[in-house]
Amino acid sequence: MNAERYLLKKKEIVDRALDEYLPPEGEFPPSIHQAMRYSLFPGGKRIRPILALAAGEAVKGKKDFLLPAVCALELVHTYSLIHDDLPSLDNDDYRRGRLNCHKVYGEAIALLAGDALLTSAFQLLAENEKLPSGLPAVGLVKEVASAIGSRGMIGGQVMDIESRGKPPEANLLKYVHKEKTAALIRVSLRVGALLGGAKEREFSALSSYGENVGLAFQIIDDLLDEGPYIQLYGKKRARREAEKLVKKAKDELEMFNERGEILCALADFTARRKT
Repeated sequence: MNAERYLLKKKEIVDRALDEYLPPEGEFPPSIHQAMRYSLFPGGKRIRPILALAAGEAVKGKKDFLLPAVCALELVHTYSLIHDDLPSLDNDDYRRGRLNCHKVYGEAIALLAGDALLTSAFQLLAENEKLPSGLPAVGLVKEVASAIGSRGMIGGQVMDIESRGKPPEANLLKYVHKEKTAALIRVSLRVGALLGGAKEREFSALSSYGENVGLAFQIIDDLLDEGPYIQLYGKKRARREAEKLVKKAKDELEMFNERGEILCALADFTARRKT
């Protein structure tokens, strides 16, 4: 199974859905809608929603039923990038090769664009009254809120900020990797599994897969950017650890047989990506 082809195909599907779900850029007030769309498009690889789609497919879920919630994950991710780039946080001027939101629209509109994307995400998550299992859709909202709050992604971001300028410390670095990056990737798998109607064992396996892939993803990020993991452990250990995590992730997929092939390919893609 070719991960690159799968990513391109699913990115087109996700992008079309995102374009449909967001207000048009000319809708009043135009500045906020333009800023939201500027940050969301053309976008990156859409790894998180695509992993959610793949998880849903692994448990035989239907694509159209999955799309609103998986798009919500990309809105959450984009909101986090907008806020991370602000001068009060990472103070970055560029994102994906072009000026980021606050450099184009100003800090106030960028902050509100992130807020609006996050709000829209929860609106999409709440679209379905019930999941295939019969559980209320509020379960999706709870899953995502737990993953991105102060006990998840935001908590990881806080500790990342507070640890800057200090020597890397193993336990703190593990926490930042798990919460800042892996939490959103893990919940992407859980959202796809829930919407696909996963059985308990399938849900648990996909959750573990997501956490291992998320940790590998962040280690590779540090490898590409000479981040704190490399400062602490070096490049060789980083590569070995990423490969170990990918193997653990793939081992979780044995019960899915051929339905898990694309998730295996996506895990391998994570470990060998160059950007």
